[in-house]
Amino acid sequence: LRWKVGWENELELSDHIELAEFFRRTYGPTGAFNAKPFEGSRSWAGARPEFRAIAYDSSGIAAHIGLLRRFIRIDGADLLVAELGLYGIRRDLEGLGLSSSFRVVLPVLRELGVPFGFGTVRPALHKHVARLGRGGLLVVKSGIRVRSTLHFALLDKPPTRIDDALVVVVPVGRPISDWPAGEMIDRNGAEL
Repeated sequence: LRWKVGWENELELSDHIELAEFFRRTYGPTGAFNAKPFEGSRSWAGARPEFRAIAYDSSGIAAHIGLLRRFIRIDGADLLVAELGLYGIRRDLEGLGLSSSFRVVLPVLRELGVPFGFGTVRPALHKHVARLGRGGLLVVKSGIRVRSTLHFALLDKPPTRIDDALVVVVPVGRPISDWPAGEMIDRNGAEL
């Protein structure tokens, strides 16, 4: 694999087109609604990433993860994090141990000066992310609700939603023992 790690504004239109297709193919099998945000050349679903790590092989994009610095609030306490999202591995490469190569983002997280990486995943991915945690890269927390802003303001829905997702924490500049305890995380924006 060849990794390309860089700022969002370094991407060309052709990169966005290729990423949009990658996400439609990656997320589409989990439900048509999950592929919908990536119509046309849109390569982000909610909040737009600040950094991207994109893995390529001879068949094109093999994997992707996006990063965005933001403040979240855990039971009233503000915390700077790098949100990790838009995670995906091409379906023909699943189960081959490729996810461990996402360690390529650790130097970027350190460069960003954040104490923690933070992300959420569906409970169905618990076994997958737990494997990553065995190497000490991350910790998976359950029983935490996460409030996010909807991508669009709609007349028939509230402006936020609350998910019971698994919370993924990557200790970067501080130990995991410094992660605040709490039962509610306010993302204060759209999910990455």
